[in-house]
Amino acid sequence: MALMQDLEISALIGEVDPPRAEAVTAIAKAKHAGIRVRMITGDHAITAAAIADELGIRGRAVTGAEFAAMTDAEADSQIDGIGVIARVAPEHKVRLVEVLKRKGNVVAMTGDGVNDAPAIAAADIGIAMGITGTDVAKGAAKMILADDNFATIVAAVEQGRLVYDNLQKFIRIQVANLFMFILAFIGSSAFAIAGTALLSPAQVLWIHMAIVAPIGAVMGLDLATPGIMDRKPRPFNQPIIVRSMMVRLFIVGLFMAAATLVLVQIGKTSYDSLDVGQSMAIVGLGLMNITVALNLRFPEESAFGPSTVSNPKLLWAFAWAIVGSMLITQIRVLQDLFGTVPLTGEQWLVCLVPAVVLLILGELFKLILRARRPKATAAVPASPVPA
Repeated sequence: MALMQDLEISALIGEVDPPRAEAVTAIAKAKHAGIRVRMITGDHAITAAAIADELGIRGRAVTGAEFAAMTDAEADSQIDGIGVIARVAPEHKVRLVEVLKRKGNVVAMTGDGVNDAPAIAAADIGIAMGITGTDVAKGAAKMILADDNFATIVAAVEQGRLVYDNLQKFIRIQVANLFMFILAFIGSSAFAIAGTALLSPAQVLWIHMAIVAPIGAVMGLDLATPGIMDRKPRPFNQPIIVRSMMVRLFIVGLFMAAATLVLVQIGKTSYDSLDVGQSMAIVGLGLMNITVALNLRFPEESAFGPSTVSNPKLLWAFAWAIVGSMLITQIRVLQDLFGTVPLTGEQWLVCLVPAVVLLILGELFKLILRARRPKATAAVPASPVPA
C-alpha cells in the first residue's frame, strides 16, 4: 500500500507491567515454608525469565514445546531445575501438574482463563482468580481468590498451618489426660490404693469439663507457634499425632497418673482420709494441667519465653484452673456436690510439687530437643505452585 511506504519512526514507547511488591515478599515467605513456586505462562521465554528473576523464582526457563518434547523420565529428572515454562498450551500445564504429582509433591495450580481450567482441575489444590477469572476456571477450582493476589495464597497457607497446629495442641492435652485417667484407675486397683473409688464420677467430670476443657479450648484458638512458616510441609499421610509425640503424651499421662496415686495415698496415710486424698488429687491435677499445657503448647520452645504471655485468654484459663481448684475445695456447696474437703496450706504445697516437677522435666526435655535441632534446614521440594 502507498500509505505504508517511506515511513519514519518518530517515537518508541515501552510498557512494563511490574510484579506486585507483595508478590516478591510472598514468594520469599513461601520458599521459607518449603513451598516451591514456578511460573507457567504464555509469554515469551525471555520475558518470563526476566519477570521470574524479579520475583525470586529460581530455575531455568524452557518453552512449552521443549517441555512437551521431553520423555517422562527426562521430565522427572529435569523438573527440579525448571522454574519457568513459557509459550505454553493447556496440555503443557496439565503435564506439569502430573509430573510434579508423580514425584510426590502436593500441587497447587493458579489461573484465571479457560485454558487454565484443565490444570486447575488436575491439581491437588486448584485456585482460580475471583475478579478476572472465568466461570470455567472458577468451576474447576477448589479455592477462589477474592482479591486475585498471590500473597493471599501464602496467607491462606499460614492460616491453615495455624488451624492444624492449634488442633494438635487441643488433642495433645486431651490425649495426655486420657492416658492419665486410664493409668490412674488401673494403678489404683493394681496397687490397692482406692480401687475404682480413686475419684468419683463427679470429680472426673470436674477435671474434664472445668479444667481440661477451658484450657484445651483456648489452646485450640491459640496464636501461631513461633516459626510456623519456617517449617517444611508435613507429609500428606502423616498422622495428626506422630509416634514420638504419642510416646511423649503417654509418659506425661503416666507421670500425672503416678502423681495422682501418690496424692491420694498421702491423704489416706498421712491424714487418715480418702476425701483429703481425693481433694489433693483434684487440686494436683488442676495444677499439673497448667504445666502440661505449658509443656505441650510449643513442643520444643521454652515455656519461659515471651510467647507464654502472648495469649491473655490462655493466662485466664490458667488462672481459672487455680481459682476453680480453690472453689471446689473451699465452697461448701461444691464440697457437697463433688465430695471434697478443705485443704491446708501444707497440703496445697504438696499438690504443687508434681506440677513443678513436671514443668522442670518438660523444660529439660525441650532443651535436649533444641540441642539436637539441625543448625540449618535444607531446602526441600514441596507444594509447587504453577502460576
